Amino acid sequence: MKYTRLGNSGLRVSRLCLGTMNMGSKDWKPWIFDEAESEPLIGHALDNGINFVDLADFYSAGEGEAVVGNILRRLARRDELILTTKLGYQIGQDVNSYGTSRKHILDAINGSLQRLKMDYIDIYMLHYFDTETPVEETMEALNDVVRSGKARYIGVSTMYTWQFAKILNVCEKNGWTKPVNMQLQLNCAYREEEREMIPYCMDQGIGVSSFSPLARGTLANDPNSTRNKTDFFTAQMYNDKTSYDIACSVQRVAEAKGITSSQVAQAWVLRKPEISSMLVGADSVEQLDTAFAALDTELDAEDLHEIERNYTPCDLINDYTAEKRTPRTPRAAIGKYADQTPEKHDLSIPNSDIGQYADQAANVA
Repeated sequence: MKYTRLGNSGLRVSRLCLGTMNMGSKDWKPWIFDEAESEPLIGHALDNGINFVDLADFYSAGEGEAVVGNILRRLARRDELILTTKLGYQIGQDVNSYGTSRKHILDAINGSLQRLKMDYIDIYMLHYFDTETPVEETMEALNDVVRSGKARYIGVSTMYTWQFAKILNVCEKNGWTKPVNMQLQLNCAYREEEREMIPYCMDQGIGVSSFSPLARGTLANDPNSTRNKTDFFTAQMYNDKTSYDIACSVQRVAEAKGITSSQVAQAWVLRKPEISSMLVGADSVEQLDTAFAALDTELDAEDLHEIERNYTPCDLINDYTAEKRTPRTPRAAIGKYADQTPEKHDLSIPNSDIGQYADQAANVA
């Protein structure tokens, strides 16, 4: 296993982080593993050097923390683990059982520690940016959680760059504990965080951990998995031709190299120096072994071109764009424009002119 410092902090984490969203109770989702099914996965991860484990109180409505905590206490030394859990999504029926108010933060950290049966969390994270709570209230409460010893560091996940800038600014202004980690979605089919968030994190010395390297299974080319059949978020995020074309390119590279599509997709993420750690959510020890192999998988210039050539920009994926994202395909013309076909307005460049434009572009470059 390879290890790296998380941003400018002194915390050393494994390049692979074990994601545990699939561990807890089948009452929550049909693809969840119970405790007996989860233990071999956690054991294999620990045996191969993973020290970074990611949870959230939202997973299996709290049962995920209980299940993973039970296993970790049997298999590992607490002081050798870097354990993170997240808060924000609703866990309970009370009107204050979600969000990042001071009340919910202090209740949530106590609830997580009780379920985990542990004394502290290494990195306590916001699952999203709560637009209904003043950022000062949220960050002061998290600062108090760190000062109390219930968490050693804080982190954030899945938000706009301007929201993260607001968080860092209020922490700097008040001398409060700053986040050391940004957890975001990154894969061959979703690269929008490369535009602003990742460069901003590099500038501010924030470690970046990425999740969904397989685009929720899309890049593994396994459309018949239980999760892909039952998780509607997969279709919402990746049900477009561009994602399909990218998955096909990943498969072509995999076939050329004699490895799996999953290994190629994960290697693409891991080769990026900006990524401190990549989350791996596995349904089998074989899937974990694929991630371990991806750590040492080389991709040459032709491999990268094939993987990346179909990518086009898309809407950000976060809590604020759910069910509102514009598909990454052209929308049909309406009204007075509906009968105007491309033949009526051909704006394409004649083949004879392509060479001169290419030469001009080369001269400018």
